[in-house]
This record gives sequence, C-alpha cells and structure tokens, in this order.
Amino acid sequence: MGFDGRVVLVTGGAGGIGLATALQFGRAGACVVIADHDEAKAAQAIAHLQGAGVPDVLAVACDVSVEADVVRSVDAAIARFGRLDVIVNNAGVMIFKAIEAHTEADLVKVLHVDFFGAFWFTKQAFLKCRPGSAIVNVSSIHAVETTPLVSAYAAAKTAMLSLTRSAAMEGKPKGIRVNAVLPGAIETPMLRDNPNVRSGAEVVDPAYVGRPEDVASAIVYLASDDAAFVTGAELRVDGGRLARL
Repeated sequence: MGFDGRVVLVTGGAGGIGLATALQFGRAGACVVIADHDEAKAAQAIAHLQGAGVPDVLAVACDVSVEADVVRSVDAAIARFGRLDVIVNNAGVMIFKAIEAHTEADLVKVLHVDFFGAFWFTKQAFLKCRPGSAIVNVSSIHAVETTPLVSAYAAAKTAMLSLTRSAAMEGKPKGIRVNAVLPGAIETPMLRDNPNVRSGAEVVDPAYVGRPEDVASAIVYLASDDAAFVTGAELRVDGGRLARL
C-alpha cells in the first residue's frame, strides 16, 4: 500500500489515533499534513514524524468546527504540495454528562467538532481534490452501541456515519471514495480519562483494548488503492467487542 507522491491530511493528528495514522501514511511514502487546534502538540508531532523518517510534513493550526479554518488548512496543504489526496477526519471531543445536564453549549461543541468538522472537510475535498482521492471518517462503536453519559458524542458519531453514506454516493461521480472506521476501546487518553472507566461503571476487558496503530492500519487500507472498490463502508476496529453475545 504505497503512497509515494500522495498528500494526506489528518485532523487531530497531534496525538493518539491521529498521530499513529500520520506515521503509518508517512512510512508508506506520503507527505503528511497535521491539522490540529493545539499548535504546541502539533509541533511535537511534526518533530516525531521527522525523526521517524517521514519524507515531508506540515502542521496547520485548525479548529475543525470553523469552516474558514478548514478552508485555510486545505488551501495550505495544496499550496505546499500541489495536491491533496487523502483526508482523515479524526478530530473529536467527548463530554460525560446526563442528558438533562447538557447545555446548548455542550451539545454545540461536540457536534461542531465531531460532525461539522468532517462535513466541512468533505465539502472542501469535493471542491478541490482530484479523482482517485479518499476520505476516511473516524467514527466510533458508540454509533452502534453506547453507554450512559455520552449521548452527544454517540449522536455525533452516528451522524458521521450518515454523512459517510451520503458522501460516498455524491463522491462516486467525482471519483472520491468515502469510508468510515469505528474504533472500539483504544489505548488513548480519551479512554483513560473516561470517568465511566475511572469509576468502574464501565469495565473494559483488556483483551478488547486496541492500540492506535490498529485503527491506523484500517484507515490506511481504506485510503489505499487496495480498497479501490470500497466506498460507503463502515469498518469496525474493536477486537470483536461488539460481536460478543
């Protein structure tokens, strides 16, 4: 699955699944753009990628919930590299509250980052990417089965799957494939900072906890020529967690 000469933009690429994904693309020969709201972490990610031998990297400050930031990020990637071939919509936030405790600001924050961000990047891809490009949306198994206190996150990740299906249909005449991965429990700060996990209300069997690299491998596959006939797919990467009776 070579990506020589191709350009990949990863949102939320400064850590966790995003950084692991950027690294795998870079090792496959891609030029990598890290789009992240945390400029200090993005700079650290760039240094990490360069140290790992990634051929060419660029960091852009981006609040994915702001369409103007998304436009600027895509334009910066194209200005630097002359093209943009893959967008990985990975940026996300999660809050833990009962439904009745949510404010409008809570709901807007989660939807704008987890769903609107993917929508704005898809729009830009359809406007500016060439045939043969690919979009991979990082949803969650919470879009299929969820737990208490994460209603906004689960709803946003479900909306992302609906967007994936719609974009796959509208992208096909443009030659742009759109797919989604649904990570399960992955060893990232988001998992360990989960108050349900910390309190023991949600017990995650270590046998069903994956690594960021496990999700990254699925993302790279879906963006590759090996998946040329795959679009509108929803690939679970959960170690079989949802398959249990």
